[in-house]
Amino acid sequence: MSPTVLWQVLAKVKKISLPGVLVGLDSAADAGIFQLREDLALVQTVDFFTPIVDDPYDYGRIAATNSLSDVYVMGGKPITALNIACYPVKGDPDQLAAILNGGIDQAAAAGVAVIGGHTVDDPEIKYGLAVTGVVHPQQIVHSHTAKVGDALVLTKPLGTGILSTAIKRGLLSDEGIRQLTASMLFLNRAASEAMIAVGAHAATDVTGFGLLGHAYEMASASYVSFRIEAKAVPLLPEVLHFAEQGCIPAGNRNNWEFVKDHVSSREGLEPLLLKALHDPQTAGGLLVSLEQKKVGEYLNRLADQGVQARQIGEVVPRGQASVMVE
Repeated sequence: MSPTVLWQVLAKVKKISLPGVLVGLDSAADAGIFQLREDLALVQTVDFFTPIVDDPYDYGRIAATNSLSDVYVMGGKPITALNIACYPVKGDPDQLAAILNGGIDQAAAAGVAVIGGHTVDDPEIKYGLAVTGVVHPQQIVHSHTAKVGDALVLTKPLGTGILSTAIKRGLLSDEGIRQLTASMLFLNRAASEAMIAVGAHAATDVTGFGLLGHAYEMASASYVSFRIEAKAVPLLPEVLHFAEQGCIPAGNRNNWEFVKDHVSSREGLEPLLLKALHDPQTAGGLLVSLEQKKVGEYLNRLADQGVQARQIGEVVPRGQASVMVE
């Protein structure tokens, strides 16, 4: 759903506070959190979407990776999950089994048990997980606590929306599909664990609203502004090429409508690069706000785990624009 429309809906949704709710509907967070005892809280989230690649097994794995991310970004450890599947009753049951097995295998690789689920007859295929995790209430990483002077680090390259559109048009090579799939399958577990180890101040995961959409939400909630260096933002191979070829998903335009009044960009910024910055992501990386002096340690910890994260900007006092792209 368009983020603009979603926010209009959420503004009309009741926000009832009950004992034990630490993070709920009123916080625009990546997951909800419910406290069970002084040293333990549940992290809960749900996410599902239509196929992003042609291979049903890989689609299931990617959907699981994407669903688990919202627990990781809150500083939590996912432990169980439930399948959510929409599939045509006259479709190939082997294909649905492959999707489910992909999700189960990827969850198991993360140490997460898929313990049930629900399926619905639907002509359009959709799949994802409802995930439950755990976190210490004093170790929650929020999205509204970025601090002026912090560095901003992105842990995965952008471009999954553009490249997935190229797949649908039969334009992406086998090697391009392999690279795209590998990026979307990479769990955010290492990025989360390193984030906790260095004491990051805030984080969000970059998914459907694109980098600029999620950066805007994070900066606005933290009452600060983000300065992002466009050329420092990592992109997947050939993203700008396929953007130039017109492989722009509908969500890209929706995301720009959402942020256009809150983002400023320097004169002369390449339009295709700007499109990549608000491209909707699937199983994207984390956008982490942490002390500048901790950046080296964070990047080194991730490099040891095969994650090529990059500093892309900084947190500055709140200005006229929530996000400044330079």
